[in-house]
Amino acid sequence: MSGNVLLLLPMILPFIFGLIIGFQKEEKQRNTLVFIAMAVEAVLVWYLCMGDHSAVLWTLTDRLSIAYNTDGLAKFFACLISTIWLIAAVFSMEYMKHEQKPERFFMFYTFSLAALMSLCFSENMMTLYLSYEFMTVLTVPLVIHTGTPEAVSAGLKYLGYSIFGAGLGLMGFFFLNTYCDTTSFIAGGTLNMALIEGKENMMLIVFFLMILGFGCKAGMFPLHAWLPTAHPVAPSPASAVLSGIITKGGVIAIIRVTYYLFGADFLRGSWAQTAVLILSIITIFMGSMLAYKEKLLKRRLAYSTVSNVSYVVFGLMLLCPAGFVGALLQVVFHAVAKNILFLCAGAIIYKTHKTMVADLKGIGKEMPIVMWTFAFAALSLIGIPPTAGFVSKWYLAQGGLMPEMGIVGYVGVVMLMVSALLTAGYLMSIVMKAFFPGKDFDYANLKSKEPNYLMTVPLVLLAVAVVGMGIMPTPLLDVIGGISGMIF
Repeated sequence: MSGNVLLLLPMILPFIFGLIIGFQKEEKQRNTLVFIAMAVEAVLVWYLCMGDHSAVLWTLTDRLSIAYNTDGLAKFFACLISTIWLIAAVFSMEYMKHEQKPERFFMFYTFSLAALMSLCFSENMMTLYLSYEFMTVLTVPLVIHTGTPEAVSAGLKYLGYSIFGAGLGLMGFFFLNTYCDTTSFIAGGTLNMALIEGKENMMLIVFFLMILGFGCKAGMFPLHAWLPTAHPVAPSPASAVLSGIITKGGVIAIIRVTYYLFGADFLRGSWAQTAVLILSIITIFMGSMLAYKEKLLKRRLAYSTVSNVSYVVFGLMLLCPAGFVGALLQVVFHAVAKNILFLCAGAIIYKTHKTMVADLKGIGKEMPIVMWTFAFAALSLIGIPPTAGFVSKWYLAQGGLMPEMGIVGYVGVVMLMVSALLTAGYLMSIVMKAFFPGKDFDYANLKSKEPNYLMTVPLVLLAVAVVGMGIMPTPLLDVIGGISGMIF
């Protein structure tokens, strides 16, 4: 072990806290420990991200090691994830009162954060791959928490898809270890052009399969089917972080492989770039259409995630600064908005036990705070100013309309617009019926079903963020611009 040992604490502390929480049966003490664990982790991560740190945990060979550092991309994802994880944990304290074995849920919830921090701070491909697999294994218990046959089946499906996808990533790692100067992440890529001379097409195949594999976690077609199966059966706080955060684990891997190992210059204009762009466009349209048709609320939100996360993949595969900036903006804005939507769904289920979209008529009269935050998140996903989603879609459209993108770029931009219209159809219809149920609604027997502050405060904070970042996106743009400047 060498380097700044402090950098290892974000991976170590959640495991220690998680073990303690797992044996804590008393609710008040458990909730206190969960809050302390999440708050300490968030403060520690933000502190580490104010400087530059590196640490080597274990060295196998001169090319294989478990190592961490705090480059710009690592800081970006680590700060986002640790903050969202804390907010969702506060909501979970109330929600998990109606679930069995909350101590087990919070134990794996805390463990999962450790794996995500390891993924964010990974310095090389070996560390990233191991962290990615740990993230999968540690989040499966969140999916199967209720223990129903449907939950167990969904968890096994999630595990199977994820392991298959990670297997494609591992296959690519073998090639990269052979044809890269180093498998450490260096902005611009590390491919040895002399070694791959005459083998360019082989490496493009490797790249395509790796993106296909890591795209599984991001819900990209054709390995997306786990997502709408797993999210509806998991407890709503788990669905929120699975949709808003865990899917971004795949995005982290895609960025590292694309921009820090293969390099944009090698991929730009290749068939592999076009193929992934086409898959992302298909996923955007398919996810939006399936969400529009879906009647179960949480599954509708899950299909929405299938579509929205592929906005990120589309932006990344444009391999230009505007697309990259739009993709990272979408990472943040989708994480915030989708956490709002799933947590709102959780609040509705907790207070009313309603799970179907058709049953939400008039719910805005009974739960106004919950549904107003739902409305702001919906507007952001559609891309209506001044919410944050408009800013990310603006940059994605700019990237897609670059002349060198050709017909695929234009089709992608058109699909973003079509998806926005479909998103309006499947989300704003819920909002309209919630607040304007019509003359036949039983107004006389209205009762307030608003949840307590443990649920409403996180929702309000996230809603303020989704509007605030849309009005004042400059600080975030500056951070992302710094990361982009290192790559392009």
